[in-house]
Amino acid sequence: MAFKAKKPGGSKTKKKKSTQHFFLNEKFRFILGIFVLLVSAYLLIAFVSYLFYGAADQSKLDLPWKDLVLKSGIKVDNKAGKTGAFLSEHIMNRGFGIASFLFVYLLVITGLKILGRNLVKYRRALVFSLLLILWISVTLGFVFPKTNSTSFIYPGGQYGFVLSNWLSSLVGKAGLVIILFIFILSILIIRFEKAYALFKNLFRKKEKTEEENNIVSGELADQLVSDDSISKVIDEDDNIQAIFEPDEEEEQMEIKRAEDEIQPETQKNGEKEDEDDLELTVHKKKEEEVDEDYTGEGMEDYDPTLELSKYKFPTLEMLEDHNSGNAEVSNEELIANKNKIVETLRHYKIEITKIRATIGPTITLYEIVPAPGIRIAKIKNLEDDIALSLAALGIRIIAPIPGRGTIGIEVPNQNPEVVSMRSILSSRKFQESTADLPIALGKTISNETYMFDLTKMPHILVAGATGQGKSVGINVIIASLLYKKHPSQLKFVFIDPKKVELNLYSVLENHYLAKLPNEDEPVITDIQKVKYTLNSLNVEMDQRYDLLKKAHARNVKEYNKKFISRRLNPEKGHRFMPYIVVVIDEFADLIMTAGKEIELPIARIAQLARAVGIHMIIATQRPSTNIITGVIKANFPARIAFKVASMIDSRTILDTPGANQLIGKGDMLIAQGSNMTRVQCAFIDTPEVELICSYISEQQGYPSAFMLPEYVGDDEAGPGEVDLNNRDELFDDAARVVVMNQMGSTSMIQRKFSIGYNRAGRIMDQLEAAGVVGPSEGSKARQVLIQDDYSLEQLLKSFN
Repeated sequence: MAFKAKKPGGSKTKKKKSTQHFFLNEKFRFILGIFVLLVSAYLLIAFVSYLFYGAADQSKLDLPWKDLVLKSGIKVDNKAGKTGAFLSEHIMNRGFGIASFLFVYLLVITGLKILGRNLVKYRRALVFSLLLILWISVTLGFVFPKTNSTSFIYPGGQYGFVLSNWLSSLVGKAGLVIILFIFILSILIIRFEKAYALFKNLFRKKEKTEEENNIVSGELADQLVSDDSISKVIDEDDNIQAIFEPDEEEEQMEIKRAEDEIQPETQKNGEKEDEDDLELTVHKKKEEEVDEDYTGEGMEDYDPTLELSKYKFPTLEMLEDHNSGNAEVSNEELIANKNKIVETLRHYKIEITKIRATIGPTITLYEIVPAPGIRIAKIKNLEDDIALSLAALGIRIIAPIPGRGTIGIEVPNQNPEVVSMRSILSSRKFQESTADLPIALGKTISNETYMFDLTKMPHILVAGATGQGKSVGINVIIASLLYKKHPSQLKFVFIDPKKVELNLYSVLENHYLAKLPNEDEPVITDIQKVKYTLNSLNVEMDQRYDLLKKAHARNVKEYNKKFISRRLNPEKGHRFMPYIVVVIDEFADLIMTAGKEIELPIARIAQLARAVGIHMIIATQRPSTNIITGVIKANFPARIAFKVASMIDSRTILDTPGANQLIGKGDMLIAQGSNMTRVQCAFIDTPEVELICSYISEQQGYPSAFMLPEYVGDDEAGPGEVDLNNRDELFDDAARVVVMNQMGSTSMIQRKFSIGYNRAGRIMDQLEAAGVVGPSEGSKARQVLIQDDYSLEQLLKSFN
C-alpha cells in the first residue's frame, strides 16, 4: 500500500514564477522599450557618420575586433565611436548597404510597441520592411557595383553585390531587371491599395480608347440617333441596361462625342436607319464590387480601440494577495485521514491496493485503487460512514474518476486556503490566454488555474444558497473580463432586481455598459425595464444576424475580422460588433414577478445569440423546478453550483447530487456537458471591485453608454382611454375564466396565464371597458356583470 503526499508548489516553482512575473512586469517593459529606442538612435548616428567618415576609418576597421577595442591608441572619426564604426561596417558595408537604415525604423516601431504605442501594424511593417531591405540591397548592388578599388563602401552591401551577381549569371541582366520590377510591383500592389487602383485604372483607360472607336463609328452612333430603336432594343432585352451601365462622366463624354458626329454620320448612313437588323455591340462593364469585398483604399486596418487608444487596463496591484499566511496541509493530517479511510473500508471488508493524495486549496482528493473483486457501488454507499470516521462535513465520493481508473474521496482540509483573485489573474495561463472572452474562476483540486472561454460555453447558469459565494463568483467573472477586454470589444448589460449587488459597476456606464436609449439608470432594476431590455437584446440579435448574412460570415468573430480589414462598407450599415454579456443577478425574482414575459426572450437569446456575440450569465439562489424550467436548462449547458440546501436543488441545477455536499465559502461544482469539475472560487473583496471600477471610470470614456435598439412595448392605456380595438390576445380567454369563476381578480388572471402584473391589470381594464366586470373596489374582487357563458360568447362575437 503506497501513499504519496503531494505538496503544492516548491522553491523552484516560486523562483520560476518570480522570474516570469519580472519579465511580464510593466516597469520591465517600459525600461526595455526605452532601451530599444536608444539603441535605434545610436545606430542612426553610427550609420550617418559612416557615410561621411567610413573611408577614413577603413584601415582601422580592417583590424581584428580585439585590437580595435583593447588598444586605446586607435581612434576613429565615427561619431558613435569604435562600436558604432564596427557595427556600421558589418551591417552596412558587409551586410545590406544603404537599405540598412530600415533596420533603424524596425527598432523604432519595436520599441514603441513594447511601450504600448502601436503607430503601425507591427507584423505587416516587419514583413514589408524586410522584403524592401532585400530588394533595395540587390537593386543597388546591381546598379552600383563596387568596381573601383578605392571605394570603401558597397551601396547595396556585400550581400546585395554577391546576390545580384549570382542572379545576373543565372538569368542575365535583362532577367534580373524583370525580377526586380515584378518584385517591387508586387510589394506596391499588396501594400498600397492606391497603387493597385492606379495600375488598374491605367489598364481601364487603355481599354476605353479601343471602345471609343467602336462607339463613335457607324452602328452605335446611329443607334443613339433613333430613340425608338433604343426603346425597342431595351424592350426586347431588359438585361441590356444592367450590363451596359457606364459611369455618369463616361456616359456624358460618350454622348457628347456621338452628338458631335451625328450629323455627318446620318448623312452618310441615312439608308441604314431604315434597316431592322441593326446590330448593337455592347462591351460588358466590369462588375461592381459587392459589399463584402469592399476595401478601404489606402487605409490602414480599422482599429476599434482607436477612440480610447489611451485606455489603460487595471493593474494587479489593485488586488490584494489573500494567500499570505495560509497554512498548508500537514503530513500529520494527511496520514491521519489516510489511516481513517483505510480503517473504515476494512470494517466493511474492503481492501485497497493503492492510495494517493492530491492537495487542493480547500479539499484533498484521496484516490484509492480497490482490490480485485470489490464492487464500486459498495464503496459509494459508505459516504456517510467515512464522513463520520473523519468527523468532517462535505465528504464526496467520485466512483470512478473518469479516465483515471481510481475512486476519489474528497475530504475538506482543516485549514482551507483562500484563493486570491490576484494569484489567478497573474497566472501564466490567464496572461497568455488567447480566448475571446477569457474567464478565470479559481483553482482546481490539483492547484491549477481553472479558466474557460465564455464564447465556447456559451451561457452560464449559476446557483447557490445565500452566503455561499455566488455574488463573489459573479464579481470574479466580471473582473476577469475587465482585465482582458478593451471597452470597445465588450459591453455589459446588468440586471439587478435586488438593486444592490451590481450597483458597483454603474460608474462604468461610459466605458463598458449597454442600455436602452433615454434610460437614466445604467444598471436595470425595474421589472418593466428588464422586459424591454431583454426584448431590445432580441432586436439587436436579429439586426446582427442580418449583418452577418450580408457579410457572408458565420459568427461575430469572422464578421469583425472582415470589418477590421475594411472588407465591409460602413455606409451599407456595417459596424464593429462588441461582445455583449448579460448578467442577471437574481433570476428567481424576475420569474416570480413577470413569468413567461421574462423567460421567453431569455430562452430565445440563449438559443440563438451565441453566433452574434451575445452571452448570458444568470444567477439564482433558488434552483427549484419552477424557476429553472426545462426551457432554461436546455439552453444553458454550462452550470455552476455553489453549496445548495438539498439534494433536490443539486439535481435541479446539475442533474446529479453533489452540490449539497460542498463546504461553502466559494466551493463549487462546474458542469459542462458530461464533465464535472470541483473548483475553489477565487476571492475578490468589495473594496477591490470599487477600486477597479474607480480606476476605469476616471479615464476617458465614450460620450455615452452603448445604446441598444429602441424597443416599444405594448401601449398602456390610461384611465378612461381603453381601446377595445386593440385588445390583448388573452382577452377572450381571460373573460371566460372570470365568468366561469365569477370573480374579477387581477392576481387570478396573473396566476392562470403566467403573465406579469402590469399585463394582467391592462386585461382587467379592458374587461371593465367591455362590461364583463365592474369597477375596482379596492382590495375586494371586482363584481362580474355577466352571469353565463352564452351571454359572454355573444359579447365576444360582437367584438370580433
